[in-house]
Amino acid sequence: MGNTDTKLNFRKAIVQLTSKSQPIDASDDVFWEQFWIEHSTPVQDVFALIPSNEIRKVRDVMPTNLATLCYKATERLVRAVDNSCRTQGEQQTVINCVRLLNRILPYIFEDAEWKDFFWSSLPSGSDKDDNATPLAQSLLNAICDLLFCPDFTVVGLRKSGPEKAEELNSIDSCEYIWEAGVGFAQSPPRNGNMDSRRTELLKLLLTCFSETMYRVPTMSDEPNKWIVHFTSAENRHALPLFTSLLNTVCAYDPVGIGVPYNHLLFTDTLEPMVEVCLQILIVTLDHDITSNSPTQSASYSHDDTTIADNLFINYLSRIHRDDDFQFILKGVTRLLNNPLVQSYLPNSTKRLHCHQELLVFFWKICDYNKKFLYFVLKSSDVLDILVPILYHLNDSRADQSRVGLMHIGVFILLLLSGERNFGVRLNKPYTATVPMDIPVFTGTHADLLITVFHKIIATGHQRLQPLFDCLLTILVNVSPYLKTLSMVASIKLLHLLEAFSTPWFLYSAPSNHHLVFFLLEIFNNIIQYQFDGNSNLVYTIIRKRQVFHALANLPTDAAGIARCMSNRKGGKLNNSSHGGTRDGVRNEQNNEVLPSTANVGNESEEDITVRTGQLTLDDRQPSDEEDSRSEIVEESMEGSRPALPAEPGTLKVTLLDTPDITQMTERESAHPSGEATTPSPIEPNAKTPVGEADRASIGSPSKEQPSPIKRSVAQRGSIRVTPGAGHGSQAKIWQPTPEWVQSWRSKLPLQTIMRLLQVLVPQVEKICIDKGLTDESEILKFLQHGTLVGLLPVPHPILIRKYQANSGTTAWFRTYMWGVIYLRNVDPAIWYDTEVKLFEIQRV
Repeated sequence: MGNTDTKLNFRKAIVQLTSKSQPIDASDDVFWEQFWIEHSTPVQDVFALIPSNEIRKVRDVMPTNLATLCYKATERLVRAVDNSCRTQGEQQTVINCVRLLNRILPYIFEDAEWKDFFWSSLPSGSDKDDNATPLAQSLLNAICDLLFCPDFTVVGLRKSGPEKAEELNSIDSCEYIWEAGVGFAQSPPRNGNMDSRRTELLKLLLTCFSETMYRVPTMSDEPNKWIVHFTSAENRHALPLFTSLLNTVCAYDPVGIGVPYNHLLFTDTLEPMVEVCLQILIVTLDHDITSNSPTQSASYSHDDTTIADNLFINYLSRIHRDDDFQFILKGVTRLLNNPLVQSYLPNSTKRLHCHQELLVFFWKICDYNKKFLYFVLKSSDVLDILVPILYHLNDSRADQSRVGLMHIGVFILLLLSGERNFGVRLNKPYTATVPMDIPVFTGTHADLLITVFHKIIATGHQRLQPLFDCLLTILVNVSPYLKTLSMVASIKLLHLLEAFSTPWFLYSAPSNHHLVFFLLEIFNNIIQYQFDGNSNLVYTIIRKRQVFHALANLPTDAAGIARCMSNRKGGKLNNSSHGGTRDGVRNEQNNEVLPSTANVGNESEEDITVRTGQLTLDDRQPSDEEDSRSEIVEESMEGSRPALPAEPGTLKVTLLDTPDITQMTERESAHPSGEATTPSPIEPNAKTPVGEADRASIGSPSKEQPSPIKRSVAQRGSIRVTPGAGHGSQAKIWQPTPEWVQSWRSKLPLQTIMRLLQVLVPQVEKICIDKGLTDESEILKFLQHGTLVGLLPVPHPILIRKYQANSGTTAWFRTYMWGVIYLRNVDPAIWYDTEVKLFEIQRV
């Protein structure tokens, strides 16, 4: 009964805020105190008892009452700090104020007229007090003090004598860091109640920072005053707070002692705190004010080791001990690999869902601390990051609500691939410990990378098309270091080339040929630098040699181009349009002398079909009439399940356009001392027509325009490339000209591959005829012991496309990060039903 009466009184007080004809006097403590005194209302009830429409009504009709409520709640928190929050009643009052402010703040942020409200001063009784502390600073200071309050949020360090009780205003919070790790060796005792209180205070901090969500994307890079103050020297708790947040995340072990189903028997108060710690870290580390404002950065006299006024970025960039790097890396990999852990008992281990925040956090560490990036890459530990990323990419490829996750995973791999050590580490053998819906293979992590990328391109959601350039750039970067590709991976690479070199696809958009240039560069790198160990790839190139001959003989006359473009409206792609037969294996006389790669399934028997507006490359099983080897079926890994589309009703947030690959990367020689080289023709210069097809929007802050191209539901195992997705009008008016085709066709880097075919094809065919071979193993042995030394063109310099920061990716990350935070905070749903402007919420 008592609890019911409390809720009733609380509800009446809320109603009175709008029902009174006159503003309620700020000195009426009896009225204001009933919002936070002598009751314990759960946070879910607070959100239910204060409907959004009533908050807006108070804000619009009785703004004075709402302002006074915020003033009084903040004042109450400040008073609790002054009293050191020692009593149980005072502690409950603090929690009630926190819950109330958490509910109200988003509705203040959504109204532009209230923009400066929190940066006004607390009423001090003196009109001449110009130095009074702004309300926002008072609130942030109080929250930070309360996060290190003995016997409330931290276990008190008991002292004897008259100094037993410490004053919260003067406490040394560095003694009360929450967890051992970076910069702190002691491991404080755990307390579930204190974890819960910290979580509520941290969620209020996150709500304060969320003012960014109520700005349009073009204004999102303006300094957020809340974060500026929190991460500045004005916050005396900045260092212990950063250390506490970092160590709490990296020390968390969701499995614990490994007792099955322990997460069902005991409430884990640490997981919610870890998640909000992670979210606050990525939000504060995103706020680099010097990179946003050139005028501001010019005013600072710091050296390169001090990054802006943001102390969180400063502290992160200055971590340098290997032990600290190992602690951070181990923590991140432990949490990233948690969803991948298999057990014989179903659902017996706890599963985390914060992998998106973890990926953003890992990105931020690598971005601000290059020593950490090099530490990650100097051992095989980087593969513990790679495997979960590939798992999430493969698992999310069909779900349009997880397009953002796909992008962050690819961006991280692009960053890593810019370093030589990453390509070298990929040669470590891969043992299938993670159930993925990809073909079973025996090989290295490089094979895993290629196979997953092929799966994404072949069967992924159509809105992943802007990532094709990124995926192939990653493969280009690592290709010079790949020592032994498996037959499966080799066939997948040729499969992609066969699809992207289809003439009508090459001619249907002004930048589609870039994909072919990337693939040819991959083959050239492997042939020139890793020929000895890649007999599988060389053999596959020989079997698919017609693809390369077709590329070298692409029609450049107007009639030939028109003929190719007309094929997109047909059914099957005829032989002449592709420069060869269906499977690309038989020679001009249709005499097949090479044995099939039957032992890897039916990957080499692809069938290319063309439908209106899209290229579809089906990995279907050939019929008995087509191929007697059709009994071999490609098997997926044990325990895998196919990627599924989003469930109906799933919410997603819109994202900014994906920056073009040329804006995200800069070309560097892998051997800086070498001679400068001429840029590859795949890098468009100022005169090159920039294609819009490869920049298809993956969403925007405004309403998405329906594509004029109707997309049929593609079958499983097909590559879908829809020219002009999101830019239909441009796709319609684009007309390839003979001059345009000739401008890039003449630059196709085919010399190395053609020379290889010229030398090896006659030798291989002679062996097959002389020995009557019916199995490719003998040919592979011949290729393994062969050499092309002195026969190939002079090796080209290795060029790496390193990721370079730019305003486009910075804005993209900010939108994605806040979208994740919006969707992940559902209990309570802090920002639900508020008018955010940074992105739109859509229902799949």
